[in-house]
Amino acid sequence: MYGDDSSPYIVHVPHSSTVIPEDVRGELLLGDHALAEELRLMTDARTDELAILAAAQVAPRPWLFVNRLSRLVVDPERLPYGHEEMTEVGMGSVYTRTSGGKALRDLGRHAEKDLLSSFLWPYAEALADLVDERLRATGRVVVVDLHSYPLQTLPYERHQDAKRPQVCVGVDVDHTPPALVERVTAACSIIGQVVVNEPFSGSYVPLRHFGRDIRVTSVMVEFRRDTYLRGDGSLDPEGARRINAALVAILSG
Repeated sequence: MYGDDSSPYIVHVPHSSTVIPEDVRGELLLGDHALAEELRLMTDARTDELAILAAAQVAPRPWLFVNRLSRLVVDPERLPYGHEEMTEVGMGSVYTRTSGGKALRDLGRHAEKDLLSSFLWPYAEALADLVDERLRATGRVVVVDLHSYPLQTLPYERHQDAKRPQVCVGVDVDHTPPALVERVTAACSIIGQVVVNEPFSGSYVPLRHFGRDIRVTSVMVEFRRDTYLRGDGSLDPEGARRINAALVAILSG
């Protein structure tokens, strides 16, 4: 979604969609009920709505880059071809296992390459192009990598005993300056406890820029879902208001 030309901010929302193309759905081994439950567990529900609402209240308006497909198609934040540590649990760039460890798809090398070429590489290139465009326009980029996570630990998670605060701030050693961490932490303190790199760590930087251009900064902001969602999946007005205020503060810096 277009922002103002003078804004260096890009809000990246990679996991909010539940859309799975029909041909990809045919490759998945889950029945409809099991797939719906997996989507409920793994989708960062309504984070796209939170991003859109906050962006509309910020001047200059930040840019939004929202994944329109489910992470069960491909996960644009995971490295391909075994370079991703989550591949060990079947959740690399193309998932072969569910969050509970059940088989999600039978994946041969050819099928993986087709999925990456159809979905992951075009997505990655488009986001990297937007980063380059913002660099040319403003001389810097701040990627706000927006996620959410459930209150209860899911079986696939590698750190089962990690803290699950109301807000997790993910940082990268090269691309997340301390001042950005401090500002995000302060903004999110109205929501509840804020912990850095726990239960999840790191933040998305396009491979084109990762380790190469320190003008590209990035911070991951993960809201625990019960801070803004009711049990039926609807937005809790007060929780959503606090998150909106935090995001507006982050994007106005």
